[in-house]
Amino acid sequence: MVPPSFAGLSLDRPRLMAVLNVTPDSFSDGGEAFALEDAVRRGLAFLAEGADILDVGGESTRPGAEPVPVEEELRRVVPVIEALTAEGALVSIDSRRPEVMRAAVTAGARIINDVAALTGEGALDAAADLGVPVILMHMQGEPGTMQDNPTYGDVVAEVRDHLLARARACREAGIAAADIALDPGIGFGKTVRHNLSLLADLDVLAATGHAVVLGVSRKSYIAKIDRDVPPARRVAGSVATALAAWDRGVRIFRVHDVAEHRQALAVYGAIAEVQGKGP
Repeated sequence: MVPPSFAGLSLDRPRLMAVLNVTPDSFSDGGEAFALEDAVRRGLAFLAEGADILDVGGESTRPGAEPVPVEEELRRVVPVIEALTAEGALVSIDSRRPEVMRAAVTAGARIINDVAALTGEGALDAAADLGVPVILMHMQGEPGTMQDNPTYGDVVAEVRDHLLARARACREAGIAAADIALDPGIGFGKTVRHNLSLLADLDVLAATGHAVVLGVSRKSYIAKIDRDVPPARRVAGSVATALAAWDRGVRIFRVHDVAEHRQALAVYGAIAEVQGKGP
């Protein structure tokens, strides 16, 4: 069951969350928007291409990434958030740290996107105090080691159950169910087979009644399926995954390539509407 909305956005059509990494070392676009003016210019370009949300992050969580000091993360993201929200953008803060969450929301961010599902010390309290919608992602381990030897019995059931437990903790802390979205964390402590199993059964997450966010853009499972292509050549695989995910109940897509995803999902939806399947 797809919920009607999330963070004020109707989910009767695809919603695109553009990746805006203010980092020097993210796996696909590290360094491209590290300077303030570059980040703002890139964010405005994403909006022009059709992005609904700008997801601003100041710490890389790619496999093997090392953490950055809180002060540095704040220095990277706060000015960008202030500038983009002044332009009317709906901004999410991609961070695990309560200090960054608080500063980002003060600067104008209206969504918290946490790869650790608010399990860090003080993170859940911060999110509850701030009263903004949250995105809870599943990750096995930490970015530095998560791909060393990821192991599951039933990856789909374990990811679902973990996310539902975190959603329950959020509700108990005072966050409304309608303000909680779930992300299976493709590539975060998963093998290619784990990723494909989760993608095949995304309807299991959609059946929880929470909005589902999917971040697969340019990820390495695409390269492992198709000739080890570099990140910039994984756009078609990203779009193909998004189309399959739409049929399984996903409505929010975290992407690097906004225009390509917008067009593909719009055409796919138009065909489905003609067939009488709805948007």
